[in-house]
Amino acid sequence: MSYIKRDIENAFMRMSEQFKVIMVTGPRQVGKTTMLKKIMEGTDRKFVTLDDFAMRQLANNDPESFIKTYTPPVFIDEVQYAPELFSYIKIEVDQRQKPNDYWLSGSQVFSLMRGVRESLAGRVGLLDLFSLSQNEIYNHKECKPLKTDFESIADRTQNIPNTSPIDIYERIFNGGMPELITGDLTQRDVFYQSYIRTYIERDVRDVSGDIDALKFHRFITSVSARCSQLVNYKSIADDAEIDQNTAKNWLNILETLGIIFYLHPYSNNTLKRTIKSPKLYFYDSGLVSYLTRWSSVETLMNGAMDGAILENFVVSEIKKGYHNSGKTPYLTYYRDRDGKEIDVIWEENGTLYPLEIKKTSTPNARLTNVFKVLEKSDKILGQGGIICLKNDFIPLDKNNSVIPIRSI
Repeated sequence: MSYIKRDIENAFMRMSEQFKVIMVTGPRQVGKTTMLKKIMEGTDRKFVTLDDFAMRQLANNDPESFIKTYTPPVFIDEVQYAPELFSYIKIEVDQRQKPNDYWLSGSQVFSLMRGVRESLAGRVGLLDLFSLSQNEIYNHKECKPLKTDFESIADRTQNIPNTSPIDIYERIFNGGMPELITGDLTQRDVFYQSYIRTYIERDVRDVSGDIDALKFHRFITSVSARCSQLVNYKSIADDAEIDQNTAKNWLNILETLGIIFYLHPYSNNTLKRTIKSPKLYFYDSGLVSYLTRWSSVETLMNGAMDGAILENFVVSEIKKGYHNSGKTPYLTYYRDRDGKEIDVIWEENGTLYPLEIKKTSTPNARLTNVFKVLEKSDKILGQGGIICLKNDFIPLDKNNSVIPIRSI
């Protein structure tokens, strides 16, 4: 299997200089184990996976012997299968007082995070890894979180090949799962079908008990058809023929598993007419394309979801850029009862940076007029932008610019 260097590696190495334990979590099959095994090549770090049933039994039945057998430095994979280990790891790292002793990875973050809160708080550095970003697949530039000032956008755009609209939608259609991108697996539909049945359904079942597979498939299909939209529990529940409490529970599980995420609405005391519901997005656009049954790049680009799935792709790329830099983004959106809407607002140091996402190659400066609504807030309004299919970075005025999708 060919290896694609992950942007998060630099953040991981910085963290390993400070923390005794580093934990990498994220959805299944996104390359957590592959990345960490690549980083540890040429070192004396031991590797043990709790996917091995014998190792899992030892870790659960005799965690003290497990810790004595697999001494630091060590990488323990799929550590969620043995939550008893966390307290013993705490004892070990407190005695040794050395950074970078334990690397942990896991997919089912429920039991992982419970163990972290109870045993490893203050000792562990946490990183989230998701499917490949377009920077990792196509651009191969230094990973930097999106900034909207003119200098940063010009720098991001420099030396990145131009892309046509069909190129962007091909990236959306293909998604970012490593085995598909490297060509180790070539049947996209078969991969995603297996991914849902083998991993997502199983994880949901492990957490919530027995589920009706047919209803769950209707549920996740309904959720995918509503990407980039306000969450409507009733509509999702009705589509899947489940009650709203079940729909909320399953959505919470998908969020915790790293399949979906939300943008919550921006509001403060001076903006009183804002909508309160969150908007829903998928981390992997290929999974959305598969679930919504678009058979080709062309039908996706010209279909009813063309704008929504483009927005999903852009927002997930922005979010991945922050996570891959080792940072947690504060991203929201704005919508009010008067119909004014801003797709993404990035907030930092008391300043709001508004972004619109449009399926156009000829953006108009009038699209940024809605940004003025944020002048009523108690924060500073910073430089904004229109993220679109145009290839060139162009300042629209002194406060806003055109940001090519290829550069985010």
